Amino acid sequence: MDMTVDIGGGLRLRNPVLMASGTFGHGAEYQGLFDFAHIGGVVTKTITRHPRAGNPPPRTAETPSGMLNSIGLTNPGLEGFIAEKLPQLSDLPTARIVSIAGTSSEEFAEMAEALCEHGGFDAIELNISSPNMKDGGMLFGCREDSARDVTRAVKDVADLPVIVKLTPNVTDIVAIANAVEEGGADGVALINTLLGMAIDIESARPILGNVTGGLSGPAVKPVALALTWKVASAVGIPVVGMGGISNATDAIEFMIAGANAIQVGTATFVDPLAGPNTVDGIIDYCQRKEIVRVAQLTGSIALP
Repeated sequence: MDMTVDIGGGLRLRNPVLMASGTFGHGAEYQGLFDFAHIGGVVTKTITRHPRAGNPPPRTAETPSGMLNSIGLTNPGLEGFIAEKLPQLSDLPTARIVSIAGTSSEEFAEMAEALCEHGGFDAIELNISSPNMKDGGMLFGCREDSARDVTRAVKDVADLPVIVKLTPNVTDIVAIANAVEEGGADGVALINTLLGMAIDIESARPILGNVTGGLSGPAVKPVALALTWKVASAVGIPVVGMGGISNATDAIEFMIAGANAIQVGTATFVDPLAGPNTVDGIIDYCQRKEIVRVAQLTGSIALP
């Protein structure tokens, strides 16, 4: 069976399962739990130009069928990542995608150029959709012009595939997807978390130190699936689907809806083996259905 998939810019994964940014450290932290050659790839925690301590605690809150987080992109900064994390990432036997976020198009481009000059990874994911970064983040992903401009700025300097991660917290995600495609994106990834909030009724205070955070987990899956289908139907570049994917059934739904690959995120907090288990489940499904290439699943939805 051919499990390989193309996610844009010539990047071909051995299978369609990626570990999502923000839920898998920088990859090396999970070594020893399973063979990384069993998954399609890993996406690092988002890196910013300068180190970030993150948002004030509490930073997470459990919700029905999901969780809220307001981590705030805690990371060692560009130089710290290159010195401390990238060497470990370079040794992983799977595709390695570095997620970056900036406060301007110029900063995004500066980071991408520095990382590409260093090497040791396979693609860049532009996080233009974080709801927990007050000095930029989601603002780039909320307007067509800014999304297009930041994508073009990075593509002008990057010699690796560029995948743009989209926010669901917009009126028309298809318009944003079209804009980043016009900017030269090799692929899009969606969705990032939905903006959410929780309140302690005894104290009448927000549970999260940042007041609001990003909602993820099974609760967001129907939204994520619908938006993945909409975007995949409208763009001519590969789509990486995510949002509430916990197992092979979820992953296959996203591929049938049009995703070329998927990312497993919040499920990892419940089951660290959610990624490789999802791969195994996809293989079992394809064998049962006598599907010889997993890519045949992409966009195979039978509409009424």
